[in-house]
Amino acid sequence: MRDFDIICIGEPLVEFNQIKGTQWHQGFGGDVSNVAIAAARLGARSAIATRLGDDGFGQELRNLWSREGVDASCVATDASAPTGLYFVRHGSDGHRFEYRRAGSAASRMTADSLPVEAIERARFTHLSGITLAISAGARDAGLEAMRIARAAGRQVSFDPNLRLALWPLEQARSVITQALGLADIALPGLDDARQITGLDTPEDIVRAFHKMGPDIVALTLGEDGALLGHAGAITHIPGVPVTAVDATGAGDCFDGAFLTRLSKGDTPEAACHYAVAASALSVQGYGAVAPLPTVADMAAG
Repeated sequence: MRDFDIICIGEPLVEFNQIKGTQWHQGFGGDVSNVAIAAARLGARSAIATRLGDDGFGQELRNLWSREGVDASCVATDASAPTGLYFVRHGSDGHRFEYRRAGSAASRMTADSLPVEAIERARFTHLSGITLAISAGARDAGLEAMRIARAAGRQVSFDPNLRLALWPLEQARSVITQALGLADIALPGLDDARQITGLDTPEDIVRAFHKMGPDIVALTLGEDGALLGHAGAITHIPGVPVTAVDATGAGDCFDGAFLTRLSKGDTPEAACHYAVAASALSVQGYGAVAPLPTVADMAAG
């Protein structure tokens, strides 16, 4: 079995992104799948652990990971459940998501089905609040994966990625707080973090996340960059000015880039600078996957 830099656990999805009017572009999404692809494009050995339906969409996701160099040996097929879908609509108030994921194959993940050896050997295990929200079984699987990684002396990365369409805020806060207690690295977005903590000021939010457990907190601030908390210091990493087209996968791109650079030996501050630059490149095209930058894109600036 390969030793992975990053193994991502959660739900992949097929995406339909509204370009204009009734025109839709088919792509791919699902936060942890996006992270795995972003990391692979930037030079990491990444893998995904999940379940897919025995359908055309599931095969398309397998084909995608094969093209992108993401290891899918920990992906199972569920012949009695579908692969999940989602739709992105764009308007004056930004982008809106609609999901067709109830009863998806990924939601049938359980702790008993985890790829224990792969988790124990991966440098980083990454998952999100969505992984924990899609079902009770997936929640148990996600938390157990974090425990397995920690017991093996590996690091755990967690993006809260709050989706209130999946669960009520109080339940989300409780479970996310539990997950943060098992995480070494927290990668929250500002809007989500405000709802989780009830705090407003980014510096206060970073301190609150540290108190919940993680040693490294990288709070993404959209066009304003990120705020990095590490080793007792809080540092603002400024954003990179770009003309944004679609920010669908920007946070996932940040996560993948940040973990990739940590896996290469960068300091958290250097990794955060790189991740801010990568996520700025990712908002200049449509969809969650297509605009994710490569090593060559990053070198070209």
